[in-house]
Amino acid sequence: MGPMISRSIAPHDGTAAAGIGLRSAHAAEIMAARPALGFLEVHAENYMSGSPALAMLTDLRRDYPLSLHGVGLSLGGAGELDRAHLARFKSLVDRLDPLLVSEHLSWSGAAGVYLNDLLPLPYTEETLAIFCRHLDEAQEALGRRLLIENPSTYLRFRNSTIDEAEFLVALTQRTGCGILCDVNNLYVNARNFDFDPIAYLDVLAAAPVGEIHLAGHHRADAGGKPILIDDHGSTVAEPVWRVYREALARFGRVPTLVEWDTQLPALEVLLGEAKRADAMAMADEPKGGLRACA
Repeated sequence: MGPMISRSIAPHDGTAAAGIGLRSAHAAEIMAARPALGFLEVHAENYMSGSPALAMLTDLRRDYPLSLHGVGLSLGGAGELDRAHLARFKSLVDRLDPLLVSEHLSWSGAAGVYLNDLLPLPYTEETLAIFCRHLDEAQEALGRRLLIENPSTYLRFRNSTIDEAEFLVALTQRTGCGILCDVNNLYVNARNFDFDPIAYLDVLAAAPVGEIHLAGHHRADAGGKPILIDDHGSTVAEPVWRVYREALARFGRVPTLVEWDTQLPALEVLLGEAKRADAMAMADEPKGGLRACA
């Protein structure tokens, strides 16, 4: 991969920098009102068919930087990448010229079957080698640096030999990729598996973090034991905001996205969450302003 390119986000109103996920329920209102937002993020697979939604996204691209968030490359799968899917992804990247392009630390397909889920990986040297090979192939095909997101998981593999944060750092060192730090995922995992999320952030601080995600979660019961479920269906919880502040202290003011995928609220509620992220980031903004890796 070539050297990292540093781009500045150009906020819509000169002040807003946090973004939101673009959902169909809010699309018409955003098209009409063009609210102050730093950027919009979409799941890439929803725009690969050439549907009218792609024309709308191209229109919005005139006013907002875009982030393409992939969910189907299955970079952690044991088999070969789906090159037809990768080609569709590249076509979308070429058309939209997004500010950010990202995928997940997961796998989602086997033997030509797409499983429609982001499945966890054992963190071993073998898995690391496979993921790096696929990531190199994807970045070469796309001509872009990918950001890889830490997942929310509900199981751990006994044969894992590498901590997740160290696994992510190793990916950046071997492939030149960046990291998408999902603070909600981190907090959910930390509570469910009883580890320190701040220590995790300390490890990630050695790597290029190009984006942060914030989202809501809910508490559930698993056989009498409470667990947290990453459902993107509510406001960001106060403990997650506290971890976000710690992330800002380590990574600086990188682009931050508020995700909300289920039980969608009125747009003004989602915009309020983005404004809170902006206010927190600007309270202790490092000199030089907001930067993004592309």
